[in-house]
Amino acid sequence: MAVWNSRGLRGSILEEMINLTNEKYREKKLALVQKIPTSIRPVQFDKTNRHITLAYFDQKSTVDYIGAVQGIPVCFDAKECASDTFPLQNIHAHQVAFMKDFEEQGGISFLLIYFSKYERCFYLRFEKMMEFWNRQFCGERKHFKYHEMEPEFEIPIKNATFIHYLETINQDLLVRKEKN
Repeated sequence: MAVWNSRGLRGSILEEMINLTNEKYREKKLALVQKIPTSIRPVQFDKTNRHITLAYFDQKSTVDYIGAVQGIPVCFDAKECASDTFPLQNIHAHQVAFMKDFEEQGGISFLLIYFSKYERCFYLRFEKMMEFWNRQFCGERKHFKYHEMEPEFEIPIKNATFIHYLETINQDLLVRKEKN
């Protein structure tokens, strides 16, 4: 079992921006996407302040978000990177397996990656993510770099609050259609 600690707060600004975006999408009836809470088992409590002080992750989580965009099932994970290099160890094998299964059921899986150094966010298509993921098992790098991101899948950040990813989902659908 993994221990819950402060590392779990990494990416919380990105997730808050995505949550605000998802709320706007829901209000406008464009999409219904929700954050999947990570199940924890509390072990220690501060009875005075009524806070959990120690907890363990109950089970491996799947992805951060799941829902539907105008009838299309989607699932994605939000990742943040402070440098030019994104370590593949930040994507877990059980997440990749879930995303692969989701794709096989006709859904769309992807990552939203925020490079905080550049204040830029990218939609990482499942197919491209798998290229990066698989090359590590061929003796190649166990990371990918900022410059390897597909520029046409950059997501505009509007009002420093919203991550509008619906347009990039549409681009992903067009790429998939062209390949079939």
